[in-house]
Amino acid sequence: MEYTTLGSTGITVSQIALGCMSFGSSDEWMLDDEESRELIERAIDLGINFFDTANVYSNGESEEILGDVLAEYDRDEQVVATKVFGEMDEGNPNSQGLSRKAIEQELSNSLDRLGMETIDLYQIHRWDYDTPIEQTLRTLDDTVRRGQVRHVGASSMWAYQFAEALHTSDRLGLERFATMQNLYNLVYREEEREMLPLCDREGVGVMPWSPLGAGFLTRPHEEFEETTRGEHESSIGRPYPEGGGREVNERVQELAAEKGVTMAQIALAWQFHKDWVTAPIVGTSSIDHLEDAVEALEIDLTDSEIEYLEAPYEPVPISGHE
Repeated sequence: MEYTTLGSTGITVSQIALGCMSFGSSDEWMLDDEESRELIERAIDLGINFFDTANVYSNGESEEILGDVLAEYDRDEQVVATKVFGEMDEGNPNSQGLSRKAIEQELSNSLDRLGMETIDLYQIHRWDYDTPIEQTLRTLDDTVRRGQVRHVGASSMWAYQFAEALHTSDRLGLERFATMQNLYNLVYREEEREMLPLCDREGVGVMPWSPLGAGFLTRPHEEFEETTRGEHESSIGRPYPEGGGREVNERVQELAAEKGVTMAQIALAWQFHKDWVTAPIVGTSSIDHLEDAVEALEIDLTDSEIEYLEAPYEPVPISGHE
């Protein structure tokens, strides 16, 4: 395993974060307690020390499962991130959003489920248009001062919103966002225009979600577009086949065949070669796929190979925070 520093926090994290969205029982494709345990334990064996979950993942079950497993290990060696924003209690409007009430009660619930006194990285899951960012930042600052949270992070939003949040923290002397969790992969590179340069300038750690394009970069595009997942991604506006996506997919296939590795490994290797990426979030339900992801750290891509993979890309509609 390779390790890096998480933005300007000084925390050392594995260059792969294990995404925990598949832990729980809210969908039939998810992993139960024992299957989740096996995956987490294998991740630790492989040297992964960075885990990303959220309160809304299987309505809290993911946090419970992760907390139960990590309780059997040295907590000081693990870096745990979770998120707040989505609705947790149907019919209760105060169980969602980024108001002081929502953050404080949902943070308390997350700490209970994780069985931890402190969360290493507490992230806002999206931008709350109904709550002034100053109120959200003051509340998050209080959680750090109380010792409930070590660092705070953000996720998919417009770059102007993130710049506003960072400026507000600096102006008021509040804890600033240390990380950005945004949609970024070989077939969705719109973040390179503003968000990623902003993060680079501000010393913000970047944790891309969906680094494999929801599976689009793991198999020939003809196969993906016929799957249920492919139909779902298309229905929610993920433009992966567009903007040169099919040709990018074909070039990933070609390079993977040349190097004798999988398409997913090529797509991840591309992420590892990007200086502004700290640790992509790899969500998987397969130990084999997790092991493949770790092996991708050893794949070297030349500048010409990276240019070859990127060349077909064309602008696509904004996705992830719309």
